[in-house]
Amino acid sequence: MEDGSLTLDSAFWITSGAILALLVLSAFFSGSETALTAASRGKLRTQADKGSRGAQQALNITEDNERLIGSVLLGNNLVNILAASLATALFTRLFGESGVALATLAMTFLVLIFAEVLPKTYAITNAETAAARTAPIILLVIKVFSPIVSAVRLLVRGLLRMVGVRTDPDSHILAVREEIAGALYLGHSEGVVEKEDRDRILGALDLGDRAVEEIMLHRSQIEMIDAEAGPEAILDQCLKSNHTRLPVYKDEPDNIIGVVHAKDLLRAMHKLLISSSESPDLLKSFDICDVAMKPYFVPETTTLDDQMRQFLRMRSHFAMVIDEYGTLQGLITLEDILEEIVGEITDEFDEKDDAEIEKIGDDHYLVDGAMTIRDLNRATDWSLPDDAANTIAGLVIHEAQIIPKVGQVFNFHSFRFEVIARKDNRITQLNIRKL
Repeated sequence: MEDGSLTLDSAFWITSGAILALLVLSAFFSGSETALTAASRGKLRTQADKGSRGAQQALNITEDNERLIGSVLLGNNLVNILAASLATALFTRLFGESGVALATLAMTFLVLIFAEVLPKTYAITNAETAAARTAPIILLVIKVFSPIVSAVRLLVRGLLRMVGVRTDPDSHILAVREEIAGALYLGHSEGVVEKEDRDRILGALDLGDRAVEEIMLHRSQIEMIDAEAGPEAILDQCLKSNHTRLPVYKDEPDNIIGVVHAKDLLRAMHKLLISSSESPDLLKSFDICDVAMKPYFVPETTTLDDQMRQFLRMRSHFAMVIDEYGTLQGLITLEDILEEIVGEITDEFDEKDDAEIEKIGDDHYLVDGAMTIRDLNRATDWSLPDDAANTIAGLVIHEAQIIPKVGQVFNFHSFRFEVIARKDNRITQLNIRKL
C-alpha cells in the first residue's frame, strides 16, 4: 500500500508540475502575442537604432503578422489543450466522474487569470519592452512551427478566397498614414496634441496627395511687368510691388518671357544711372529682357511634394503653372507649399488683407469666397469635400449648378450657405453655418 501511495503521490506532483509549466507557457504565448501586435513599430525602430537586438528581431517578426499570429496561436492552443487534458485526468483520478466538471472550472479560472488577463495586461502596459524580450524565443517558435503554419495559411487563404475575401500582406504599409492621422486626431480630442501641431503634421503628410493647381495663385491675381513698358514705369512698378520676383510678359499676359528679380533690376538700373551722367540717353536703352531670368514652367497636376523637391533641387522658389494645353493658369512659390504645413507666413512687406474667415457664432462663420476648402476645414475642424472644387465659392457653384445671386441660400453637406457679396461672376463672401 505504501508503494502504491508513493506512486500516486509522485504522479500527482508530476502532473501538477506539468500543468503549472504549461500554464506558464500559455501565459508567455498570450503575452507575447499582445506585446508584438500592440508594440509601436516606430518605438521599436528607435530602440533598434540604439542597438537593441530584441527590438530589431521584434521588427522582423512583425513584418509578417499572419505568420506570427499563426505560430503563437498554434503554440498557445497546444499547451492549453494539453494542460486541460492533464487536469481532467488528474481530477478524475482524485474525484471520480465529478472531476471533469471540477477540472473545467479550475482550468477556466487558472487560464483566464494567469494565462490570459495577467500576461496581456502586462504586455499592453509595457508593449515595446515585452516585445523586445520575447522576440528571440518567438522567433525560434516561428521557425519550429513554420511548416505547419504555412499549410494552415494556405488552407485559410483558400477558404477566404472561396467566400470572396482576398488577403493583402502589404496592406499595413499603405495604412501607415491613416494610423498617424488617426493618432493625431485622437490625441487632439484627448487634449494631448495641440491643434496647430496636428495641422502641421497632417499638412506635411498631405503634400503627396495634393496638386499644384489647388494652392497656386490664379492668373487673374498675378502682378506682371510689360516688357514694352519704359524703364521708369518698370522701376516704379517694381518699387511699389510687395513681391521680390515678377513675371515679365510680351504682347499678351499669356506670353511669359522671363521672371525678373528686384535685386537684379535695381543693380542694372543703378549701373545705368551711374553711366548716364556721361551719356543721358543710356537709360532709355534699358531692356528688361537682359536682366530677366528664364521662366520655369510646371504642370498644374504636379504634386506639392514633387514640386517642393524640384524647388530644392533647382535652388529656385518661383514657377509658372500651365495646363495640358500650355496655357498659363497661375504661379506657385516655395512659400506657398511651406504655408500648407506651417500656416500663413507674413512679413513686413505683405499687405494686411481682411481676414478670410470671421466667426459669428458657434459653427457660424463669415467666409471669403476665395478661401480654400482645405483652409476652412483646418480652421473650423469641418470636413467639407474638396474633390470637386478648391475654394468655398467653387464648392457652392458646383453644388448649385448656377452662379448664385446675392441673398440666395443653399443647404448641402449639412451646412447652410448664404451668398453675401458677389463681384461680376465671382462670389466674394459667404455666410456659412453648420446645420
